[in-house]
Amino acid sequence: MEKLHFSIRINAPKEKVWDSMLGDATFRQWTEPFHAGSHFIGSWDEGSDIKFLAPNDDGTMEGMVSRIKENRPHEFISIEHLGVMTDGQPETPSQGRAGWTGALENYTFTEAHGVTELTVDADTLPSMMAEFEQMWPKALQKLKELAEN
Repeated sequence: MEKLHFSIRINAPKEKVWDSMLGDATFRQWTEPFHAGSHFIGSWDEGSDIKFLAPNDDGTMEGMVSRIKENRPHEFISIEHLGVMTDGQPETPSQGRAGWTGALENYTFTEAHGVTELTVDADTLPSMMAEFEQMWPKALQKLKELAEN
């Protein structure tokens, strides 16, 4: 597993950045650079299962099956990926793409004088590293625009 690290300064209180990141409508907007139609099903509550999905051309859903490992509102959220969705069905590690199992996405929100620094630390597969290095800055810029408006 490879480690990605990104940081962005957003001219908004951390509560607004948090709400923009996790709200259903705004989540769909800022995650667009990863995959058109990205959305989540589930809860952001600590210990809850959550699916991150996007439609394939044939209408089936693909994405990640995950769990909220830790949630400290407006400060830190950690997502643990448990596996993937393929053709609309959860895929277990024994079925092939076990590389994502246990991968973490950690988001840290630090505010000073009304400016929030959002730090992202994410695990990724080596084969996805270059792609995510291109997509993450675009997604974070979109989140910045949403939170600052």
